Amino acid sequence: MDTMTKAERSERMALIRSKDTKPELAVRRLIHGMGYRYRLHGKGLPGRPDLVFAGRSKVIFVHGCFWHLHRNCSRCRPPKSRRDYWQPKLENNAARDKLVRQQLRRLGWGSMIIWECEIENLERLARRIKAYLE
Repeated sequence: MDTMTKAERSERMALIRSKDTKPELAVRRLIHGMGYRYRLHGKGLPGRPDLVFAGRSKVIFVHGCFWHLHRNCSRCRPPKSRRDYWQPKLENNAARDKLVRQQLRRLGWGSMIIWECEIENLERLARRIKAYLE
């Protein structure tokens, strides 16, 4: 059972950002510090990737573990209420992510997903990013 009124829940949900999230900003700082340059939120590409490396034909998505169903991750806990609403919504997000990556591949673009939980170990993440971009 939800402990908030509809208005309170609506107000809380409106605060959730789709761009410039804390994990995305952390990844951007890391990549910029590594010397790579990129464009943000590629408008002309499927899924509007968070980071676009046009010269390399590569993109990076920074996904929240909950919103994009990062399987076997402690941050991806199913909601306790309104499961009939949330489960299809989250499953649709994951299906759309898969479709977007397929579309990008057909267009000749490589794609990488960085999960919110991976930001906890920046050294490992930096190695993974470097391997992907080189």
